[in-house]
Order: sequence, then C-alpha cells, then structure tokens
Amino acid sequence: MTAPPVAIVTGGAGGIGLATARALGVDHHVVLASTNRRKLDDAASLLRAEGHSVESIACDIADRSSVESVFVRAAARGPVRAVVHSAGVSPQMGSGEQLLEVNARGTANVGETALQNLGDGAAVVLVASLAAYTFPDLVMPTRTYRTALTDVDAFTRRLKALHRVVPEPLRPGIAYAVGKHFTRWYAAERAGAFGAVGARILSVSPGAFDTDMGHLERRTGSGVIVANSALKRYGRPEEVAALIAYCVSPRARYLTGTDILCDGGARAGQTVGVTLQLARRIWSDR
Repeated sequence: MTAPPVAIVTGGAGGIGLATARALGVDHHVVLASTNRRKLDDAASLLRAEGHSVESIACDIADRSSVESVFVRAAARGPVRAVVHSAGVSPQMGSGEQLLEVNARGTANVGETALQNLGDGAAVVLVASLAAYTFPDLVMPTRTYRTALTDVDAFTRRLKALHRVVPEPLRPGIAYAVGKHFTRWYAAERAGAFGAVGARILSVSPGAFDTDMGHLERRTGSGVIVANSALKRYGRPEEVAALIAYCVSPRARYLTGTDILCDGGARAGQTVGVTLQLARRIWSDR
C-alpha cells in the first residue's frame, strides 16, 4: 500500500490548527507541531481516536533549528505535500515583542524552511488574519520585511525597534497587525520562489472565530467586529479549515501568491467608526 502524503500543521494543538489537521487527516499523515506539549499530545490522541494517522512534535517556531527538525521528522514519513502554518499569538497573549517573535519571525522561519524542503506539487498556507488589513499597505514597513529573506535576526530587531515608537498600550495590537500583514506580504513576495520549485504558497486571513484565542480577544474588540460583520456571528473552526484544506489540495493548483479573507463579511462592514471603536477598546483595556 502506498504511504499517504504528509501534511505539517503548526499550531495544531487547538482551534483552527486542530480543525485543519482533522480535515487534512482524511487523506494525509499529519505532523502536528506546537510549543504546548500537553495540548499537543491531547490533540494527537483525539485525532488518532477518530481514525487519523498523526504524530506530534514540540516546536518553537521562533527557533529556525526547531522548525527544521519538524520538516526532517515529517520527511521521514514520506513526501511533504502540505504545510499549514497556523501557529501564532494574539494581543492578549503577550507583549508586542513576543508577538513579533512568533507571528513575524516564526512565519519567516516556517516559510524559508518550507522553501528549502518542498518540491513539485506541494503547497503552503500561512494563516494570517483580518488584522492584516488594519492599515494601508503604503504605511507598512515592507522595506524591513525584505530583510526577513536574508537575515531574520536583523528583520526581527528592526521590527521591534519600529514598534517601540508606538505608545506602550498600543504595542501588542500594532505588533499583531504588523506580524499578520507580514504574513500576507510574505506569501505574495515568495510565490515566485516557490513556483520555481513547483510549489505554491498563499495566505488565508480569518476574521473572528469561535476558538479560545478568538474569545480571548473579546476584550479588545472581536465582539465589535462580529456585530458589524455581514453574518453577525463568529466563524466555526471547521469552516476555515475546509477552505485551507482546499487551498493545499491539487484542486487549487493554480492558486498561489494571494490572500483569501474568510471573515464573515467583517471587512466589508469595517467603517472608520468601527475602527475608532476598536482603537478605543484596545487603549482602555491596556
């Protein structure tokens, strides 16, 4: 019997990552990666009980060598055909510097490692966020982003220096928006390099979802986003997981270098007034 293709899911211990691992487990051997060993083992046990082929490995995505070890482990099981990078932290989960380490540096580490290890027919989906659309592209530090392709340490230092200019109460929110904007930028910027080896890369930007992280951010405005969205409800993890699974599948083999919003119409309803309301929430919460 031919071994199934392998899928790597970072942040696979819960929320969108776990839902995506479940969707991909239908026809892949899934390698889950996360920093939380207990939650990781629980997620792997749950998926195995459901009949999926799965293994787990502790990984700190801010550490390039840790990311590389995940790819080595995955390749030992067979050809890696899908990488879903859903690991990340939100403004309520850490300082601005911590957010940049995980959401920006971590994305660069996963993306560059994938580029060196994937081949023809493989696909990468980076999980960005509706927050990637908070600010116009013209005001974002894209010149600094380019440093990530050659010197991830310098890239991280420069982003941290830039974020310190912002008043401290706003730093986690700004850092989150910048990290997710970088994620979206990276998928577009590196599409040509991935295409040269026969692979694809794109990003998916979820809005407010019914996950632990999504509810944690109620204090900083996820409820406001939902109330002003077209569908006026939180998304379910399996809804965006189905989209991600499609994006890495051969059915989407002409899809690369772009971002797909999956936000229940939240951006469509995000007026200037809503943006100001969110800013006030973030400021008062800090």
